[in-house]
Amino acid sequence: MKKIMLLLLLLIQNPIVAQEEKTSNTGIIQFEASVPLFEEVRATTSKASCILNPKTGAVSSVVLIQDFRFKIPMMEKHFNENYMDSGHHPKASFKGIIEGFNWHIIGTSPKEFKVNGILKIHGKLKKISIIAFLRKVDGGLEIISNFDVNSRDFNIEIPEMLSMKVAETVNVKTNFLVK
Repeated sequence: MKKIMLLLLLLIQNPIVAQEEKTSNTGIIQFEASVPLFEEVRATTSKASCILNPKTGAVSSVVLIQDFRFKIPMMEKHFNENYMDSGHHPKASFKGIIEGFNWHIIGTSPKEFKVNGILKIHGKLKKISIIAFLRKVDGGLEIISNFDVNSRDFNIEIPEMLSMKVAETVNVKTNFLVK
């Protein structure tokens, strides 16, 4: 009888302890490469995906380059055809680990974590370390980051005649709600 009770207790407790991956397909990624006094160079997508393993703190995200939207349609066309060559490099991705991740120490107030990983853009890989803020909301976990990327690191060439209008350092903001 004790064995049956113990087995029952373990089965009941297991769903509480076992945490499946948390995912989102509606993450927001925004980037800006604007230069003062010139036309705004900013794009956003709300179709980025993210997967978090709550046991290990492993996190990965993927976005299709063609999903970014600009205010000016011509910028979108130039971005895809001339800068990002999205026909040959259709996605950007990140795979990393959230240092010191522990589901139980995260509350409803944002908590800062360091995230180390590999960013892949335009077919090139680069190790990066960023800061992310995590907090529990709406039955899930919100992951927010804000970091800079240098276009040269990913062999993204800005034509010389546009180099005064487009920043080489691009600010990237992400917001994911994984459930």
